[in-house]
Amino acid sequence: MTDAGRDKALRIALVAVGVIFTFGIYPLTVIWPDGFMWEPRQAEYEMMIIVTIAILGVFLLMASRNPAAHRSLISFAGWMSLLHGLLMLWQALQDPTEHANLFGDVPALILVGVVLLVLNRPSGAGTAA
Repeated sequence: MTDAGRDKALRIALVAVGVIFTFGIYPLTVIWPDGFMWEPRQAEYEMMIIVTIAILGVFLLMASRNPAAHRSLISFAGWMSLLHGLLMLWQALQDPTEHANLFGDVPALILVGVVLLVLNRPSGAGTAA
């Protein structure tokens, strides 16, 4: 993929993730709580997580205008999503009551993390100087 193509793909990914993080997480917890919430269900904790992810989504939407100027934010979002998803994968495999998450938030977060990290490489990364 060329640098211009990767930059365009990153912008699209940032908008998609930003919209989902900002507006989609809460509805997903209502529509499919088994796939997007964890036991014990505690409303105060869940709302803190939802608001934190929503704010990150707003900042990813802003970063989509000029990704090169926001590489550290995009890296944070990528690593946070990937490692959060991997930790949840481990926990869901250990706890049978959380197996539905293996088809919900776990793969979603891992996918978001990988996509953001792969597309966020600076121009010319991996090429010989």
